[in-house]
Amino acid sequence: MSDHVVPHFQNEAGVPMIEIGSKEFMCVGANPPFDHPHVFLDLGNDNEIICPYCSTLYRYAPDLGPGEARPPECVLKDKVA
Repeated sequence: MSDHVVPHFQNEAGVPMIEIGSKEFMCVGANPPFDHPHVFLDLGNDNEIICPYCSTLYRYAPDLGPGEARPPECVLKDKVA
């Protein structure tokens, strides 16, 4: 399990929906230090999920690779441990 990296996404731009290429991920809200508690979200068999903190709609997009997002600036590059 240690080789499994969970991607982190943020919504600093305030877009209503982020398409992602991962079924399991972390939402951090805005960029740190203005982030909300980092919440693990798992789509399971669904293709959409809403973050309970920031209400961002995440939609799975199979054409994106793991850890990729549309818009691409929503990928959090510097993850906080």
